[in-house]
Amino acid sequence: MKKIIVLLMLSFSFIFGAVNLQTASKNELMSIKGIGPVKAEQIMMYRKSSKINSADDLKNIKGFGPSIILNIKGNNTVPKTKK
Repeated sequence: MKKIIVLLMLSFSFIFGAVNLQTASKNELMSIKGIGPVKAEQIMMYRKSSKINSADDLKNIKGFGPSIILNIKGNNTVPKTKK
């Protein structure tokens, strides 16, 4: 049953092409081009100590260069912060 739910969630994210970096599961993060299991784990660890307001925040994680940031910008949404 869990596998079916995960597959449905992944299908849903592929249809709309958006991944929320602040709340996405490891599988959802890995759906972004250039993000594999290790980088997905790095994002999940980073967001435990820091809020992700934009894809540019991931520059603070070792190994996230401009090309990966561009891929992420093209494939995600992040929560809007209140000012």
